Amino acid sequence: MNTNNASFANTHSPAHAILRSLMLCAALAAAWPGMAQPLQPGPGQTLPAVDVYKSPDCGCCKTWAEHLQKNGFTVILHDVADVPATRKKLGMPNRFGACHTAKAGEYLVEGHVPAADIKKLLKKHPKAIGLAVPSMPPGSPGMEGERSVPYDTLLVKENGHVKIFAHH
Repeated sequence: MNTNNASFANTHSPAHAILRSLMLCAALAAAWPGMAQPLQPGPGQTLPAVDVYKSPDCGCCKTWAEHLQKNGFTVILHDVADVPATRKKLGMPNRFGACHTAKAGEYLVEGHVPAADIKKLLKKHPKAIGLAVPSMPPGSPGMEGERSVPYDTLLVKENGHVKIFAHH
């Protein structure tokens, strides 16, 4: 075998193919670091704890917290004297106000947002303040009863604009 054929055979071996693939992955990871974010918690990863700031007398907030716990979240309840002041301090615009404000990872969650929507937010990881279900719509988690109404979960962007995140 001449030198050219030997060189060709060595560069097309399985070991070279693996090396080329690893080099390509390394180059892509260096070029696009923001694209290497996990989309959902993997084995060994857990959902973030959710800190819920609520009035001491609010029962529906506790029911919403139980909904989150049933869906895999650890919930820490904080009784506060002034929910609107806490909401403002955390950074959620008051116009999206409900009976409680929560913090899940880097996001704020206002009102009776379904756990599935919070998981979707954490998976998609958009640039946003967080999610809001303004008011207290009947049929939303923590507000279950005989009557339900359609409602939307809103994605509250950093500039204060909103986009419908989910219809319920």
